[in-house]
Amino acid sequence: MTRSFSHRTLGQRVFFGAGNLTSDVGAERERLAARRVMLIASSSAVAAADQLGDVLPVAHRYDGARQHVPIEDAHAARQIAAEVEADLLVCVGGGSAIGLGKAIALRSRTPLIAVPTTFAGSEATNAWGMTRQGRKTTGVEDAVLPSSVVYDVDLVASLPADLVTSSGMNALAHCLDSLWAPGADPINEVLAVEAMRALSQGLVQFTANPGADPGADHGADADGLQQLQQGAYLAGAAFASAGSGLHHRICHVLGGTYNLPHAQTHAVVLPHVLAFNLEAAPAAGARIAAALGGADALHGLMQLGARVDAPRALKDLGMLERDLEAAAHRIHAVVPPSNPRSMDRRDAARLLRAAWSGDDPAQLRHPL
Repeated sequence: MTRSFSHRTLGQRVFFGAGNLTSDVGAERERLAARRVMLIASSSAVAAADQLGDVLPVAHRYDGARQHVPIEDAHAARQIAAEVEADLLVCVGGGSAIGLGKAIALRSRTPLIAVPTTFAGSEATNAWGMTRQGRKTTGVEDAVLPSSVVYDVDLVASLPADLVTSSGMNALAHCLDSLWAPGADPINEVLAVEAMRALSQGLVQFTANPGADPGADHGADADGLQQLQQGAYLAGAAFASAGSGLHHRICHVLGGTYNLPHAQTHAVVLPHVLAFNLEAAPAAGARIAAALGGADALHGLMQLGARVDAPRALKDLGMLERDLEAAAHRIHAVVPPSNPRSMDRRDAARLLRAAWSGDDPAQLRHPL
């Protein structure tokens, strides 16, 4: 059987290593001939930002980038960037820092270097998102794609174990969504499957270490952590090509409207979306099962989630039961037409209820 499709690969320079933070970022700054750097850091990446501040011509440093990029933060950061005449944005941290940098670049077209300290994957995409009055708006624009990405395994060596787990599961969500998103094609299917293998192996290897306690130094687990970094990049690249599927539409509603923690929300919702779509997407299910090593796709994902102690219920993340009905209404309004199984408002409410309470996702495999 022949298939007709088009695929676009986004262009950026990507560096992987250990202890390469200042050398690679410094070299990329010189390549871009930047003289006035705006350094943007997540609250968890202060130490890395300090290192970069010692070697870069920093015109302004913005600390404490917040999740979901509140529009007021974007406005303030854009004004600062203009006032200091920044000619390069260097973003160090998770998706929050990179997202704020993208919000600036969206208007200014200033080049951006991303230094991820989680496995969010935003660094590999030309997608942006901002939140205004409880509603998250997203879009795609090449100007926000980081020109360079620097992965230094030392920056993730002391991540709390629960953040490694939730962030790794978030990256897995990019893989699964890439198999049925509007732009799914055979090339990003290959990227997504390889990313799933790397992410699942990395998560298992990380959690197998009995010293994987929150705040511990995981330098001995560098191989597993680098697998997670490489898997996160491949997952982001697949997602950038395929676009946003049902899973991400749901999580954007939950994160933007109810300010739920980004990575943990993805980890909770993912098995429920997989269960809902599985019977209508058997080819995708077979690929997921093969990558995760389960009897079927859902079994493989649930087995991995249990092994790494992934979060299971939205109620544990702070979502209130009284908000479920309104959230289901908003989710139903953004279901992508390309989703392999149609979703009515009753389906949306049922899926959301199961994710909120932590019920077995398998109940969503078949319609009532």
